Amino acid sequence: MRFSERVFCGELTPEDVGRHVLLAGWVDAFRDHGGLLFIHLRDRSGIVQIVFSPEMAPEDVCQQAALLRAEYCIAVRGHVKQRLAGTENPNIQTGGIEVLVTELTVLSESDSLPFAISDKAMVAGAASAGGGNVAEDLRLQYRYLDIRRPSMQDNLVARHRIFQCVRQFLDSRGFVEIETPVLTASTPEGARDYLVPSRVHPHHFYALPQSPQLFKQLLMVGGMERYFQLARCFRDEDLRPNRQPEFTQLDVEASFIDEEFLYELIEELTVKMFAVGGIALSRPFPRMTYAEAMDTTGFDRPDLRFGLRFVDVTDVFAETNYSIFRQILQRGGWIKGINVKGQSDQLSKNVLQNEYAKEIAPSFGAKGMTWMRAEGGKLESNIVQFFSSRELEELRRRFDVADGDVLILIADPSYAVVTSALGQLRLHFANRLGLIPADRFCPVWVTEFPLFEPTEDGGVTSSHHPFTAPNRTDFDPQNVEELLTLRSRAYDLVMNGEELGGGSIRINNRDLQRKIFAALGLTEQETQQRFGFFLRAFDFGAPPHGGLALGMDRTVSMILRTPSIREVIAFPKNRSAACPLTGAPSQVKREQLAELELLNLGGQDVLPGAAAQEDQLDRLSWVSRIGITAEERPMLEDAVAQAEALAALAAQHAGEEAPIRSVVPTANRTRPGTEEHRSALSETGQLLKSAPAVKGNYFKVASILE
Repeated sequence: MRFSERVFCGELTPEDVGRHVLLAGWVDAFRDHGGLLFIHLRDRSGIVQIVFSPEMAPEDVCQQAALLRAEYCIAVRGHVKQRLAGTENPNIQTGGIEVLVTELTVLSESDSLPFAISDKAMVAGAASAGGGNVAEDLRLQYRYLDIRRPSMQDNLVARHRIFQCVRQFLDSRGFVEIETPVLTASTPEGARDYLVPSRVHPHHFYALPQSPQLFKQLLMVGGMERYFQLARCFRDEDLRPNRQPEFTQLDVEASFIDEEFLYELIEELTVKMFAVGGIALSRPFPRMTYAEAMDTTGFDRPDLRFGLRFVDVTDVFAETNYSIFRQILQRGGWIKGINVKGQSDQLSKNVLQNEYAKEIAPSFGAKGMTWMRAEGGKLESNIVQFFSSRELEELRRRFDVADGDVLILIADPSYAVVTSALGQLRLHFANRLGLIPADRFCPVWVTEFPLFEPTEDGGVTSSHHPFTAPNRTDFDPQNVEELLTLRSRAYDLVMNGEELGGGSIRINNRDLQRKIFAALGLTEQETQQRFGFFLRAFDFGAPPHGGLALGMDRTVSMILRTPSIREVIAFPKNRSAACPLTGAPSQVKREQLAELELLNLGGQDVLPGAAAQEDQLDRLSWVSRIGITAEERPMLEDAVAQAEALAALAAQHAGEEAPIRSVVPTANRTRPGTEEHRSALSETGQLLKSAPAVKGNYFKVASILE
């Protein structure tokens, strides 16, 4: 069979009617009409119906076809034919034609499937042959089958198209794709590193990169000026929805630029990527400072698809008689609220008081919640009598209240509590009441983040990473209060409440970089130990530069509107950061740990119980790479024990007597006979049965010399 003649199933059209074609793929679904067998044949390009008819196909072909089952891999030859009027199938792209089979070759059979793969109905108006919802872990365990589903293949092909769009666009703008190391040194990036022990350098470790941050900056020092990479990154983070321990990010860095260059570049690229998924984004993207985002939405990744923006009414109650508000304001507190417009019918007094005020708001960290409903031209609630007419009227004006609106207020001495609780309530109301348009995409740049965040021990830590440029350089690295007022030249691209990516203008001055490290509490010795090679590069004319990284898994998932990023990754980990397909992460043998010198990493005394756990026979099995069966173990244990006894005896008398010399003259000893022949055990395969690996007819051993 010459597969060079093969035609893709999904590429057949009515223009191919009468053509003799070779098709290959998998049996997607079948219908037996007693003499006529209809099969959906599927390959990556799509599905076409093939027909086995006694009038066209030989008897042996029809008999063989009757044995076909779902996911058999087959090849067929036949003639393309127009379907009869009324038998067309609108569920598939080739629904107007079919192929009458004359030849059939079964390339590979399939066992019974753990779940249905077919998702296309065979006739118009019929239900899909698919098996409905399948547990995600089962899908991941048999991911190679899951990938056969057209919807999964469409996702992976679309991901490819988006990545190609990225490469073509950045190439057109003068960016060069450069790979950076995966085995590197551990540096602070905000999350825990995945560590890789080195066998060659005992007790030393590589780290898998959380991002190529240092290397891309060194590429700028190296004069590459414009770099990008679709980089694999690794972060050992606590479990969160829609996160993966390994992920792909688009890494971009450029020299002699400012924020405006990157805004323009990334906006144009984002518009092109979303256009691949049929989504039109308008430019320019709006911008919002971090302070404004927190002040009006409670999040640094604001969802702007709906309103419910915060209104500050702290000053309205400056002289209030309502004791709770008065006590909060006396402690320097804040009062903010949102207007849930036109939802009074959906939010009854019982829901507002017993669900939101007593349960939901406290679960978000608020100590309480105040609500008011607008009815008959006035505000109503169970505490409205405690407010003056001036306060109520000012609330109506500030929130632009109309009948049917619901006001939600949060008051607390802590600004962070007010914005956090109200921000979560904003999203809760939007989701509950269906206020979020499904097909709306609202990008926004969030800028001017704090450069530092406070730590529990009274110091500071970087909000992004320690290579981000501050908005000013005249600060005292020992003054924590001043450090917390600094703003960074950082920016995040946010879409629909999700952070797609972020970056910053970098520090290119060595003295300023050392100043930032000092603010973070790193000593000169620690700085040199962690970043000496990096700072040394700054001694040779580092250009001004900046960059950004986009999370490509998250971006592709948003473009394709999938419920999880796992739907756009070929072989993802599950929600527990495990791989049901391979069983990773898994335990390794003690011998592997010993080879890496990880059994007693600190070099202290012998580990408790280590001697008892060390089995000499298992160690010999590992070193020699020879497997040992249960039947062989007793005999080999005796042999090892005898060898140890002889070695001990030899050691005991080594210093007492001279070495034994042979008085027999040397001579060659050969097997009797003059003709060579293969061992019978070799002929049957028994000779190499215990070999962990075989190459040809030889026992394959691990490489010793390189």
